[in-house]
Amino acid sequence: MRVLLLKTSSMGDVIHTLPALTDAGKALPGIRFDWVVEKSFAEIPPWHPLVDKVIPIALRRWRKNIFAKETRQEWQAFRQTLNERDYDLVLDAQGLAKSAFLSLFTKGPRAGLDWGSAREPLASLIYQKKHTVDFYQHAIRRMRLLFSLALGYPMPETDPVFGLTMPSAPESATEKYIVFLHGTTWESKQWPESYWMQLADFAGAAGYRVKLGGGNPAEVARAERIGKHNTCVDVMPYMSIQTMAGLLSHAKAAVAVDTGFGHLAAALDVPTVSIYGSTNPDHTGALGKTSVHLAPDFACAPCLKRVCAYKEPAEVTPACYATIPPKRVWETVQRLTNEFGS
Repeated sequence: MRVLLLKTSSMGDVIHTLPALTDAGKALPGIRFDWVVEKSFAEIPPWHPLVDKVIPIALRRWRKNIFAKETRQEWQAFRQTLNERDYDLVLDAQGLAKSAFLSLFTKGPRAGLDWGSAREPLASLIYQKKHTVDFYQHAIRRMRLLFSLALGYPMPETDPVFGLTMPSAPESATEKYIVFLHGTTWESKQWPESYWMQLADFAGAAGYRVKLGGGNPAEVARAERIGKHNTCVDVMPYMSIQTMAGLLSHAKAAVAVDTGFGHLAAALDVPTVSIYGSTNPDHTGALGKTSVHLAPDFACAPCLKRVCAYKEPAEVTPACYATIPPKRVWETVQRLTNEFGS
């Protein structure tokens, strides 16, 4: 059986989909997947052994340059690639109008979430097979249930298995380090910079090096300020997803905000402490065998707002993070490394 999967972004969403592929492989021997994904995340799907072909798309860039000659040429090449193969099923796991639109250019019966389940209900009008999946549950379980319904096997009740077979990076000799994953898109997800500095102090006192970097100028500047605070911090150059995965795979632990690399660390079974403020870990938390979520004890959290709207005087901004201070995070790191670290 050959399935075309549409799950274009974000990094966390792509990673959340991997356990559903593992389920399908166990239930339906011989099943294979091709995967349409944003070019910036195209390194991830090949890490799963059931993915044969990755079809990259640059939809975000195309929309910014919709009338450019290069955009037209890339769009035509993308459509031609979609039409090279007939599929037994085309599964839109994104549930958005844009992904449903893309499915129109494929060869095969189209399936996805129904009107009440899709993030954008209009997307369901394009599918020939529609499935009901409760939105209010973790994204990984949602994906596993959608795949089971679309492909016709019982939903497994086992723990999710990501099935990553990515090439391993050479291990640093005997270096003992922790990775700080501080970069995130929403302002309300950003743990205070002073807290990262205090956490680096805890790590350095315990004999760890700290590795951190950044994906844009603001994140790089923050990393450099944290690096100047403590000599145990190594500010890393920009790394591809593959290179970052190699760095994470040999870390003793990772500390992350709600960010794609935090999901990757958890999926790699690195002891991972994920810090949540404005978002809900029950729905989108990083899951793995050795991951822990820390959520705030605060009246308006999770607010699901991109910018903190709390107006009262507060110890830090976002205000809810005052309930997740560095000492609490470090104690959680110590517990995880003692239990699962090597």
